Amino acid sequence: MTDIVLGVGASHSTLMNTHWEETFHKDRAERFRDALRQARDEIAAARPDTVILVGSNHFRGFWLDLIPSFTIGVGECVASGESGTPEGPQPVDVPLARHIANTLVEGGRFDLAYSAKLQIDHGQSHAIQYLLDGLDVEIVPLVVNVFAHPLPTLDRCEQLGRAIRDAVLGFPEGRRVAVIGSGGLSHRLPWPDWRDPHGDDEEFMVGAWLNGRDHWKDYDVRRREIIRAAESAINEDFDEEFLSLVENGRTHEVARYTTEELEKVAGNGAQEVRTWLLMAALLGHAPGRRLAYESLPEWLTGMGVAVLDPTHHHTSERQP
Repeated sequence: MTDIVLGVGASHSTLMNTHWEETFHKDRAERFRDALRQARDEIAAARPDTVILVGSNHFRGFWLDLIPSFTIGVGECVASGESGTPEGPQPVDVPLARHIANTLVEGGRFDLAYSAKLQIDHGQSHAIQYLLDGLDVEIVPLVVNVFAHPLPTLDRCEQLGRAIRDAVLGFPEGRRVAVIGSGGLSHRLPWPDWRDPHGDDEEFMVGAWLNGRDHWKDYDVRRREIIRAAESAINEDFDEEFLSLVENGRTHEVARYTTEELEKVAGNGAQEVRTWLLMAALLGHAPGRRLAYESLPEWLTGMGVAVLDPTHHHTSERQP
């Protein structure tokens, strides 16, 4: 029997690793870091065999020569190791990953892209570093395109979460499965719409996204300079509203936003809430517990952590 035992949504920022001492709101940063540790302990207590790790990719594993909406890792998985995040091969639950891909494709629900040699970046390895530290688990990595327009709709992400939930619960080999959604909350990155760049910095970024395969490190110094020079654009009201939906088992209601509306309200980085939405759908939209929310302008991001425990949930699962 396969069970989905826990879900965690958590923001990520490589500035935790690279600029901790320069962080002005150290009390906020420490509360967020403590919440990650608590979430890690709750994952450990749930005793998962496998973690489905839903995250974004910041043009270090995917480039504009090929951008799927959703990609599942079904073989090797290598973390890029930028900004002090984990580097190198990661343990993948290949049987479960391939079961998910096969079930979704053969069942006609999703033509899911797959990779037998997947490269991930801090969009997922940040969660490995802080939420899976010291845990003996394998992962099933799922990458969602949240930066290269056109993006999959929020509703489509929710549908995929429910489809993967069905596939996981039907896995015959038996697993205890946890799910992590890594990304968000509100923030704005100095990244252009690749279809219409303006100015030298935006032209540079699009060039990096077009030509970065096998050469992403060549672009990384200037990329980081552009990002570090950006002004913070955190919408605490949106973040509070979103976390309230998570707490009340109503995360699916965020799908009322179009991609354009979400960017206008909460910034292009808020497109990463798709990872939380997918995670919540995999948990049957169990009500969540907020462990932290901190507005950290030095990290450009509203930083949240929440845990979804299906053992405390019996009545409000969303119907198709």
